Amino acid sequence: MARSLWKGAISFGLVHIPVELYSAIKQNELDLTMLDKRDFSPIGYKRYNKSNNKEVTWDHIIKGYEYAAGEYVVLSDEDLRQANVKATQTIDIQAFVDAEDVPLTYYETPYYLAPGRGGAKVYALLRETLRRAGKIAIATVVIRTKQHLCALVAAEDGIIMNTLRYADEIRDTEGLDLPDKGTKATGIKEKELEMALSLVEGMSEEWAPEQYHDTYKDDVLALVEKKIKAKQTKTITMPSKDGDEEAPSSNVIDLVALLKQSLGAKPGKGKAAQADDEEEDQTEEDEASDDDEPPPKARRPVPRGSAGSVSARGSGATGSAGKSTATARAKGSPAKAAASKTVAKKAAAKPAAKPAAKKAAAKPAASKSASPRRRAA
Repeated sequence: MARSLWKGAISFGLVHIPVELYSAIKQNELDLTMLDKRDFSPIGYKRYNKSNNKEVTWDHIIKGYEYAAGEYVVLSDEDLRQANVKATQTIDIQAFVDAEDVPLTYYETPYYLAPGRGGAKVYALLRETLRRAGKIAIATVVIRTKQHLCALVAAEDGIIMNTLRYADEIRDTEGLDLPDKGTKATGIKEKELEMALSLVEGMSEEWAPEQYHDTYKDDVLALVEKKIKAKQTKTITMPSKDGDEEAPSSNVIDLVALLKQSLGAKPGKGKAAQADDEEEDQTEEDEASDDDEPPPKARRPVPRGSAGSVSARGSGATGSAGKSTATARAKGSPAKAAASKTVAKKAAAKPAAKPAAKKAAAKPAASKSASPRRRAA
């Protein structure tokens, strides 16, 4: 079981909640030892008396405050506690605020708060109150020799105390060469913003912290193994002049081109936009096929008499045939259904075609040749 760093109570109105403080983080940095480059011996530190240069052990070390040059006021742990007993033993809630109102620059170090003996119920009460209210508690607490501002946040099954920086500890952005706010002031085009949003959408996923780890540490350890196998443990690698990779240029010549390469798809388009473009391309192809239809042939004069009625019947047959042909095209090619309907309407509106006129002219001639036989009969 982890050892608590601090024991005290949360002051919540007239309610006191006994709690224990535990560290919520651990450091996984590379453990590098300083060596003497002459014989590769490790370097050590010693606590020594600056007056006689003799080493001092921990049991002879105390703390003091230098109030003048070379003059100190001795302060023991009991002195530090008695300076403000309540502050050293209490997490004193000052206010409740919305979490989004506290900028990220104020957050410092997270700690776990666990209920002390007999404090489970009131601890759970505060946790559920914070969760239902959607607020975080702003409090003060003394850890070691400093009073910290802190935020109490309801977690899944507990309360996290995150120490905060004071306002006078936050530097402003004055002196930094930052671009102006907004897209117009910075010359950002709407197309560039849309493509950047498409890139963000394509890279969006659920937060899975376990998939991230310190890959640079792995690279350094791999290099250590490589030098051990090559028996180069005492070899000092000097900086390379030609092997250094050039740093990326800060002058972005074509932001749109870079975004297109990042998207790896149709330039500047998301999935929905690509589907719309494909539909537009198909419509353009259909319109082009309509333009390729041959123009209607010139209408020839039709003989009068019985041929007129025959011609009318022929023209009606031609129109119906045109409609059936257009319907067949629409069924056979769903992609060009709309264009085929348009062609069918045009065909229905056209006058009798050339073949119909020829048939109509041929029928009167046949009737004339048949009439002498009737007379002879």
